[in-house]
Amino acid sequence: QVQLVESGGGLVQAGGSLRLSCAASGSIFSINDMGWYRQAPGKQRELVATITRSSSTNYADSVKGRFTISRDNAKNTVYLRMDSLKPEDTAVYYCKVTSSLGMNWWGKGTLVTVSS
Repeated sequence: QVQLVESGGGLVQAGGSLRLSCAASGSIFSINDMGWYRQAPGKQRELVATITRSSSTNYADSVKGRFTISRDNAKNTVYLRMDSLKPEDTAVYYCKVTSSLGMNWWGKGTLVTVSS
């Protein structure tokens, strides 16, 4: 069993910043990819950013230059630094972890609300 605990969401004004964290615990043999996804009301879940175990990163075009993903392998934790937030960034943000055996786990989500 794997547990993902997300934190750091909240309400922020446009132009502000937030930092999300997601800590994985439980029966994890080895984590490969970690990432953040988001789902806005009435929309499908979409990729925000991913990071490999060797810290190669990938970002959605909409967040490039504003968001930064990072990870601490010793703590099985992934972070998402979000700067210059826009109202359209409002969504529930989900953490996803993929093990070396190809299994995926999702967090329960943390709400980010950006006011204009």
